[in-house]
Amino acid sequence: MTTASLTQTDIRVRDAVLRALEWDPAVDASAVGVSARGGAVTLTGYIDSYAGKLAAERAAKRVRGVRAVANDIDVRLKLERTDSDIAADVVRALELRSTIPSGVQAAVHAGQVTLTGKAAWLYQKIDAEKAVRHVRGVRNVIDRISIAPRPVERDIQHRIAEALHRNVNVDTRRIAVSVDGGTAILTGQAASWLQREAAERAAAGAPGIVQVDNRIVVDPPPLEIAEEIC
Repeated sequence: MTTASLTQTDIRVRDAVLRALEWDPAVDASAVGVSARGGAVTLTGYIDSYAGKLAAERAAKRVRGVRAVANDIDVRLKLERTDSDIAADVVRALELRSTIPSGVQAAVHAGQVTLTGKAAWLYQKIDAEKAVRHVRGVRNVIDRISIAPRPVERDIQHRIAEALHRNVNVDTRRIAVSVDGGTAILTGQAASWLQREAAERAAAGAPGIVQVDNRIVVDPPPLEIAEEIC
């Protein structure tokens, strides 16, 4: 992509993402590149941790005007660690989180952590992934934890809608929720990725929900002349 092919909006979004990465203390942006076109941002280059890679993606999503992020950052460790050392730290990280069931297991190969086992709640599956992503030496996390089936309460759709209304970060005027079996389906539009992800987290905490199908489209308001980070 050449500079000549970029619109002024693309350039503003790209520059705003670069500033967001430089501002975030969890991101070493010295070797990270950014391109933008039509609200879609691509992150390239390399960073020294998996947690830093995810932090870079979160920082980009917080920028006004960003509608999608392709995270092509490569994790290059400053100091290599053996899989056995990583596995030992992963076990400790899982044990330190009281929300994670003891049946959750992890396998490590070439720095990639694969989580398996069963959880009673979807949020426990999410917490397990969050617990291990910060372990030094981890390059990637694959979450294959399954949710134990349980009856879905009859009023669960209404309860999820109420949870969305209670969440200060969710504008429910443009978001709808439906439930199909154990899947909560979110549709509509959100002004930012923050709102989209907040809605997903709220739905994931509902009893009996084993999956959230988040179809919410990020539709940010028109860009100002001067971009600001949301």
